[in-house]
This record gives sequence, C-alpha cells and structure tokens, in this order.
Amino acid sequence: MILNSMFDAVLQFFAHGLLNASGWQTLIYTLVVTHITIASVTIFLHRCQAHRALDLHAIPSHFFRFWLWLTTGMVTKEWAAVHRKHHAKCETVDDPHSPVTRGIKKVLLEGSELYRYESKVQETLDKYGHGTPDDWIERNLYTRFSWQGVAVMAIINISLFGAIGLTVWAVQMLWIPITAAGIINGIGHYWGYRNYDCVDASRNIFPFGILIGGEELHNNHHTFGTSAKLSSKWYEFDIGWMYIRIMEMMGLAKVKKVAPAPKFDREKLVADLETLQSVISNRYDVMAKYARSVRHTWHEELVHLKAKRQLESSFLKSSRKLLQREPGKLEAPQRAQLTELFAHSKTLETMHEMRVELGSIWERSHASRDQLLQQLQDWCTRAEASGIRALQEFSLRLRSYA
Repeated sequence: MILNSMFDAVLQFFAHGLLNASGWQTLIYTLVVTHITIASVTIFLHRCQAHRALDLHAIPSHFFRFWLWLTTGMVTKEWAAVHRKHHAKCETVDDPHSPVTRGIKKVLLEGSELYRYESKVQETLDKYGHGTPDDWIERNLYTRFSWQGVAVMAIINISLFGAIGLTVWAVQMLWIPITAAGIINGIGHYWGYRNYDCVDASRNIFPFGILIGGEELHNNHHTFGTSAKLSSKWYEFDIGWMYIRIMEMMGLAKVKKVAPAPKFDREKLVADLETLQSVISNRYDVMAKYARSVRHTWHEELVHLKAKRQLESSFLKSSRKLLQREPGKLEAPQRAQLTELFAHSKTLETMHEMRVELGSIWERSHASRDQLLQQLQDWCTRAEASGIRALQEFSLRLRSYA
C-alpha cells in the first residue's frame, strides 16, 4: 500500500507538478518568462552592455545576469563582443550574421549557430568584449558554468508543471535563437520599412516593439546605435524603453544617451554656422525629411508622366523605389534607368541631384566650416530658385535648424 501510494504520488508529480496548473496558467507563465528574457537581452545585454546607452543599478543588473544564465546560458562578454563586431563590420564578409553576405536563409535558420561560432573567436572577444562584468560571480559561475543554468531552469519547470514543463523549457531555450538570432539579425536586415537611409540594410520589422522588446525597430537602432530609446516616430512603440523609464524613475537606471531631436528657429532667414552644425548632427532627420519631399514631388510628376504615356507602369513603379535609395548604392543598370526617367522629368532630376549635393555637405571632411557653410547657403539659394514647391519648402525648413 505504501509503495502504491508513493508510486501514485510520483505519477501525480510528473503529470501535474507542484502547481497543478491549468493549460492557460502554463501558457501565461511561458509568455511571462520568455518576455522577461527578451527584456533582459534588450535592456541589459544590448542597450546597457553592448552600447553603453544606460547605466543600471546593481539590483536590476544582477537580476538580469542571473536570469540570462538560467534561460539562455549566454555569457555577457561574448554577446556584447559579437554584437559590437556586427555594428563595426555590418554587411561585410566580417559581419558575424549579415543576411546580405550570408543569405537570409542561413541567418534566419542558423543564426544561433553563427553566434556560437563567433563567440568562440578569441580575437573577437579581445577586441570587442571590453568593459563587460568581470567580477567573481561572472568568472566562477556565469562564464565557467554557463550551460548549468539552463539545466537548473529545466528542473524548475518540471518541478512546477510536471512533464509539460519540458515543453515550457524548450520554448524558453528556442525563444532567443528564433527571435533575436533569427528574426532580428535576419529579417531585420532583409524586410521591413526604413525611417532612415543609414549605410547598412537594417529595417524596422514592425512599428510596435513588444514581442521582441523593441528590437523590432532595427533601422532606428542602427541609425542611432548608442540611443537607449529605439522608437523614433510618434506611432512607434518601444516597450524596452518604457521599462527603462520606469526603472529610471525608481532610481534603478540612468539613461546616458538618446537619439538627437532636432530643434528649429522659425524666425531664422539665413543659414549660419549654428545651422550647419545642427544639419550635420541631425543629418538622418534631414535626409528622412528630404525623402518625404521627393515622394511628394513624385506624386505630382506622376500625373504628367502618365499623361505622356511614354513610360510603362512597371518602369515607373521601380523608378519610384530607386529615387528613394541612397544614390551611392545604385548600380550601373539602376543609374541608367533613372537617367531614362530624368529625360522625361527635369523636376525629378533636380530633386535627385540636389539630394546628392546635400549629402556631400557632411561627407566632405577635408572642407573647412566656412566652405561647408557657403555650400549649404548656395544649396538653399538654388533650391528656392528652382521653382519646385517641395524643394522650396524643404529649403525653408533646412534654414531653421538650430
């Protein structure tokens, strides 16, 4: 009888665990713990350690380190080093996980393997892993016994939920490899929308950064890499930033840097050195607004181009996309296509040429401040004399940067 009772108790334990939780309760637990893991990665590993965008109090810092040891087994120095190298070598053959050079399928399906390979390269750790935690617990537990943490997590889940706890644990173990190593590093450089035409192929996957802690706003992040806030437009939401602000109000975090917000002096009629400095500092905002002016001009010109019936709709559709691309990234066939388009629209040609000239203001490192200011003033004068409404309105806005 005693043996039977013990056997029944063991079966009951493996069937239901200590909590005897329902399916919904198990699901909620899984969503909560995976979300905590995402928050730990984006706040601690990414924004705090890799980019130094904020400082964390010892309490959340130690919690995040312990939680990541339990749920991922990732070592802080390794993660920060691999991510810093990704930014330093972005979209080149030395990028640890670029879909541009390695293919989207490789990064999407084998992103965690790419990370593990790079994390064992000592040169990467020595060059990019500086400034990460190097205290007793890091050396003797989190780094030395990195895989034992996830084993402890498996025991905890099985104890709480019984056999289904193994499934919960498997979801936890797959969460970061799928969402961060696969989706962010893969799709985040392959598909989505771009607020800023930065030098790499980064994309914002979705404007609401909740499921992956705000990392969905990947183009914003690559444009302003040291910003603790990843959202940029009014309609975008970064839940990681919300958590950071809450911790900051509680005295548990200190934000060091966010993306610059342009300021304007609408009374300014002439661009001066202050304007030049502001334009260069806010060049991504400048070019984003110029891209909007190009779009407005395109819609106005499209009516005339369609009326001429000399260009096919497919040609016009692809040309519109080329006009939005960074001119320096266009290949020979694409430049030839735009040349054909410009033969039918002097206005679009002017918009394109003025964009190239505007970008050269912050690319000419050999020019003096006075020379750059003269170039900016000449640009505004020609823009306002162009007769193109969108260009004239943009020039007036450009003068007011302060």
